[in-house]
Amino acid sequence: MSVSRKLGILVFFAVPAIIGGGITYALFHGNYIPVLIYEIMLLSIAGVFLSR
Repeated sequence: MSVSRKLGILVFFAVPAIIGGGITYALFHGNYIPVLIYEIMLLSIAGVFLSR
């Protein structure tokens, strides 16, 4: 896999991380633990795509 494709995958997962993190933070009334869990899930899914 080329470097440009790997960077594209990271950008593809960065947008949901930022927007989804804010939505998760708002839904759980300012609690960072669900946001952390959400971010770890996204990071692990991105890692699966990058490891191929």
